[in-house]
Amino acid sequence: MHINIGSNKLVRKKEIIGIFDLDTASHEKDTKDFLKFCEKKKILEMCGTDLPKAFVVTADDKKKNKNKNSRVYLTTLSSASLAGRNK
Repeated sequence: MHINIGSNKLVRKKEIIGIFDLDTASHEKDTKDFLKFCEKKKILEMCGTDLPKAFVVTADDKKKNKNKNSRVYLTTLSSASLAGRNK
């Protein structure tokens, strides 16, 4: 099953590690450092052109390939809306 996380971007439900509210999570230094690290590694992707409200952390679930490819998506959808879609 796939979930639309905004701007017609679909991710597999089983690949989602976490959905985080950007307003509350971005107050922490660790979160800011994590997002900067993801941007540096080019694994941060913006979904949409408006101000982001949440971010979604994913990892590929490839059984044959033991290397998990992580991605972080900034989305204009709220974390509550994304969590509802994830149910």
